Amino acid sequence: MSVRSLISLPLALLVTSFAPGGAGQLSAPAGATAAERATLNDNRQPAGTLRDGVLTLRLDARVAAWHPDGDSALGADVPAFAEDGGSPQIPGPLVRVPAGTRVVVTVRNSLPGDTVTVHGLHSRGVAGAAPAPIRLAPGEQRDVAFQLDSAGTYFYWATTSGRTFRYRVREDVQLSGAIIVDPPNARPDADRVFVITMWSDTIGAAQPRGRKRVLYVINGRSWPHTERLAYTVGDTVRWHVINATPDIHPMHLHGFYFDVESRGNGMADTTYAAALQDRLVTELMIAGQAMRIRWVPDRDGNWVFHCHTPEHIEKRGPLGTIAAEHTGHVENHAIEGMGGLVVGVHVAPRPGQRSTASTALPGRRTFRLLIDETPNGTSDPELSFALGEGRRQPMRVPRGRIGPPIVVNVGEPVSIKVVNRSSRETAIHWHGIELESYFDGIAGFSGTPTQLSPAIAPRDSFEARFTPPRPGTFIYHSHVDEARQQAGGLTGAIVVLAPGERYNAATDLIAVATSPADSATEKRAVMLNGALDPEPLTLKAGVPHRLRMINITVSRPGSRFELRQDTTLMQWRLLARDGAELPQHRKVMERAARRLSIGQTMDVEITPRAAGSLRLEFRAVEGTLLGSMPVNVTP
Repeated sequence: MSVRSLISLPLALLVTSFAPGGAGQLSAPAGATAAERATLNDNRQPAGTLRDGVLTLRLDARVAAWHPDGDSALGADVPAFAEDGGSPQIPGPLVRVPAGTRVVVTVRNSLPGDTVTVHGLHSRGVAGAAPAPIRLAPGEQRDVAFQLDSAGTYFYWATTSGRTFRYRVREDVQLSGAIIVDPPNARPDADRVFVITMWSDTIGAAQPRGRKRVLYVINGRSWPHTERLAYTVGDTVRWHVINATPDIHPMHLHGFYFDVESRGNGMADTTYAAALQDRLVTELMIAGQAMRIRWVPDRDGNWVFHCHTPEHIEKRGPLGTIAAEHTGHVENHAIEGMGGLVVGVHVAPRPGQRSTASTALPGRRTFRLLIDETPNGTSDPELSFALGEGRRQPMRVPRGRIGPPIVVNVGEPVSIKVVNRSSRETAIHWHGIELESYFDGIAGFSGTPTQLSPAIAPRDSFEARFTPPRPGTFIYHSHVDEARQQAGGLTGAIVVLAPGERYNAATDLIAVATSPADSATEKRAVMLNGALDPEPLTLKAGVPHRLRMINITVSRPGSRFELRQDTTLMQWRLLARDGAELPQHRKVMERAARRLSIGQTMDVEITPRAAGSLRLEFRAVEGTLLGSMPVNVTP
């Protein structure tokens, strides 16, 4: 029986527990034999033997028992690569060599009844190199030799069904491994390699609804069983991240910016000069993308690196099955309410220094952020934010299903008391703000091991504190049951101005894309500034305007904003991304069409030449119009 036949069986037959005599152990299907347990590969030990500039490696595709939810959890048989003489590994054995290495690989197919097609074992940086796949019948093996001359982050992958990479789902995605080519004389000891894979019953899309099973993993494990990383304040951190799935993943780092040093697509890799590197808190990784990022933690505490698509970090049942509906009533949200593509990071203080993870100045600007709930006859009531400053200022309520913007200044301590008047637990994340860990908004994880940030229970409150160090456009949003609470209305913009600057709503405009709570509407539309029919923006001809755009939808990671007059794209000047102002040489005029993924912000300057009517559009990855906002230009 082939592995593909095993995967197509009902989950009750497919799932196995391989501990002898273990409770709940299920017998393997008739005709199948118990597979050897896969080793989770942390990508720290290169495979093969490197001698005199030649790497010799033997790879074997075998059936492996994979336990992505922990060693004692249920597992399933999947195909995986093993280094000759070792256990199968998920992800596959790491190929890591200095540039200029010749690689000689023997690949064997030991899968029962499945032909394997292997991609990616080919030269990089050699003119005319043909990336031809290797096709192996059951029991067949073949030698392949190639040259790795160009430094970069690459990967190899295989399929047992003949699918292309874009449609490689189900059992195949664990047949993936990293190829890291280091510059000559580099010292890569401290950097890490993360391979994102998945296991699902359908391919992804802008609207991946209807899946009965989907499991997202990093280096073979799903949160909270992913590796916990440990650093010290001041460390230089470098990560290679590879998206070996056919899905799109906006990868977000809490608390810090990272510099994107290189990007690749598995075939080629581009390293950027320092002046051209993007400084981001969220990077959109399309299918097959790889990147190398660098960041330096300057504050201690617990932090996370995760995908910003809620479906990809929600708690699920065994092996990615649909979990019971989340009610919000959990003891620890980070452990009981999150799963999938999440990595935990603990940053320790410098030796001899004390933790500042829960230390923040009391606010000179004090706000009250009220969370209210309006029943609507469904299991998902409408949620809303109301915002007030100080004790005497009236509360500002939103015009649509979005929170009022919070406007503060650089260097001014801010306190925001979040009061939960809804019937469900919540927590608020101050997305992109560089703040102390305890106030970051991951209930049950933010803070330190001895002082973790709590969820905000119904009829309870939590005071968040931060002192913004830079001007820019940021986001505040729920970080509990994100798909429901964010779509229910718990999102909003944060605008940080330069010291002493005052906000001018006439020339400083905000456009936020969010998802409607109704799933039927969500399939065809998004809300702009909290409405399906948003109020128009007003611009004055000849006057520069700053437009702050935000995508905080729950399922539109590949979408883009466009500014049009009729069918003609206008021009705008890019100013900032993710709140980080661009250097002057990158503030260039461009066609007004930019992809903006979930959790990303973008500031542009628009100077309309003449009065007239424009439209700010939000379009899906394939170009479908999802939302439109009128833009009126007055003389």
